[in-house]
Amino acid sequence: MIKIIKGDPGEFLCGIERRSAETDIEVEQTVSDIIFDVRRRGDEAVNAYTKKFGCSKLKYYRVPDEAMEEALNEANEKFIEALLNSIENITAFHERQKQNGFAVAKDSGTVMGQCVRGLERVGIYVPGGSAAYPSSVLMNAVPAAIAGVGEIIMVTPPGKDGQANKDILVAAKLCGINKIFMCGGAQAIAALAYGTEEIPRVSKITGPGNIYVATAKKLLYGTVDIDMVAGPSEILIIADDSANPTYIAADLMSQAEHDALAGAVLLTDSEKIAEETVKELQKQIENLPRKEIIVRSLENYGGIIVTENIYEAVELANRIAPEHLEVLLRDPARYIGKLYNVGSLFLGPYSPEPLGDYYAGPNHVLPTGGTARFFSPLSVDSFTKKYSYIYYSKEDFLAAANDILLIAEREGLSAHANSIEVRLK
Repeated sequence: MIKIIKGDPGEFLCGIERRSAETDIEVEQTVSDIIFDVRRRGDEAVNAYTKKFGCSKLKYYRVPDEAMEEALNEANEKFIEALLNSIENITAFHERQKQNGFAVAKDSGTVMGQCVRGLERVGIYVPGGSAAYPSSVLMNAVPAAIAGVGEIIMVTPPGKDGQANKDILVAAKLCGINKIFMCGGAQAIAALAYGTEEIPRVSKITGPGNIYVATAKKLLYGTVDIDMVAGPSEILIIADDSANPTYIAADLMSQAEHDALAGAVLLTDSEKIAEETVKELQKQIENLPRKEIIVRSLENYGGIIVTENIYEAVELANRIAPEHLEVLLRDPARYIGKLYNVGSLFLGPYSPEPLGDYYAGPNHVLPTGGTARFFSPLSVDSFTKKYSYIYYSKEDFLAAANDILLIAEREGLSAHANSIEVRLK
């Protein structure tokens, strides 16, 4: 089911890296055609693709307020309480990310500064239908609201009954989102990027989706900003002989169940832990409904690498740059500064990855496929833009003029120089 690798793990790691770099040409062409069609025909095209890809009869396009109220009124009280507790934690964490502008004033009268403000309008993509994730609503909407975004537009695929998933509507209602459209896939991303008769054009699109959604975001980047191009989910665990194999196996499968392409890797310097983890996987998987997906994931992109020592495991972890990294070692906190190519760190036996997915507070929209080397998690900063301003006094302008003229002349930009010279006459 999952392979134990002793010795050089190079071939296995190359397989993971190749998967991240692969581009499906057929998918890209299909998405390009959809984008062009939506840009040309707007809502007509969006609804046509909705019918084509699984929902023959849409009950509504924009979710009415009554549907949201009904979902909230019918929701389980404990579920609502759990979501509210999660919102409280996410809010408390993200409030600390807020940045303020600044101004620098000189005695001569020159003033310079930077302004930070929320984007005017953003679009949030939330998977729906059979794979509905209300937690994605919280993780995208809360930091956007804290950033001061003017308007949040949400798109989510309808179920086969033509309606929105009620758990998603409850989460949206609790986050204050009231403009939701029933559409998914590449057509929803194109609608947000270009705007249609009913769906407003946005400045940025965030949120997870399938390969068609990810490809559409990639192709439309530049027309609209995006959070990141997310690939299949992944987890990496570093464990020594103090770790509990029961926990390790459970946590590996928590990500493997997402998708047959998901990656689940254990790095350990203990052969005993490696062997006992395999036994636990075989034992626990029998009781899981998504067993078939987990097996395919672990067979194709799962691995247990036995390293010479933990230092080697740390080096490999920084090379892989995983989305989620669990540290099941003695004194795990000492590795915070040493493990730096990672989306999010989970330290110790009582910080499993699902804690971060649903509840703790840090964002669960994380870089995948090795992009944690240069991408960061979704944050309040993701929903802001910055711009600077300059007011120079005449005294400071005159003092700087000769330097500016010299640089402009060296660059051969005479009109730049002229802009300065006319003020010196």
